Amino acid sequence: MVLFLYFYIMKNSPIGIFDSGIGGLTVAHAITNALPNENIIYFGDTKHLPYGEKSKEAIQSFSRKIIKFLIEKKCKTIVIACNSASSVADESVYRVSASTPIYNVIDPVVKEVIKICSDYNIGVIGTKATIGSGIYESKIKSKCSTSNVISLATPLLAPMIEEGFINEKISNTVIANYLANPVLKNIDHLILACTHYPLIHKEIDEYYNGRVFVIDSANIVAIHIANELKKENLLNYSTKTEHHFYVSNYTKSFEKCAQFFFQENIKLEEINLFV
Repeated sequence: MVLFLYFYIMKNSPIGIFDSGIGGLTVAHAITNALPNENIIYFGDTKHLPYGEKSKEAIQSFSRKIIKFLIEKKCKTIVIACNSASSVADESVYRVSASTPIYNVIDPVVKEVIKICSDYNIGVIGTKATIGSGIYESKIKSKCSTSNVISLATPLLAPMIEEGFINEKISNTVIANYLANPVLKNIDHLILACTHYPLIHKEIDEYYNGRVFVIDSANIVAIHIANELKKENLLNYSTKTEHHFYVSNYTKSFEKCAQFFFQENIKLEEINLFV
């Protein structure tokens, strides 16, 4: 009876998801599509965005505090829906939780990429923090030593997306300038190593016009989380869901973006974890 009650409570507990801003909403949306019966709690650290420009120590400190908050909210699992935070997450970050599983957005993508890594030239674009960490190249090469991985920091893309410059002349110009960099000249596949970038996936596809296969993490991570919850017998089968959205600094643009993704009237709650 006690065990049954435990699993009942855990199954109905929410999935915690966090990012520095709107980028993680791409992952949250993919998770709710893959797992429509799950509740989610989303935290956007809008006070400190973009993480890609912050120091490793600062990002780790922000992550620990957010994870602690999500654990206090009784989340059954936590997704670091940010490549910058995922790339610098160390034991101090994962140790915040003794029992709640914490997943990043890098490992599921690497797992998919290594299936084709020996046959293609793989490009990676992301923030300075993610690219500077070298994590994609090191993880892919550790599993596939013959792979050719080419990385490029594209620091203007995340703030551009946060400001709403998508599918217009400004965004097309910035994207084209980055992708025309000679280091990416011979790539066959491109990893979008920032959860903001699925919002400009279409523009990137249009730039390459079918010459490069573009990989973003949102759906890959969602499927990975679904498989992990199924394996742990923690899938929620309730038909009534409840989502909560928190930010460290309220912005109307974030609220509108969340409403666009989830097609519902979302009210953000501002909460300061960093006093």
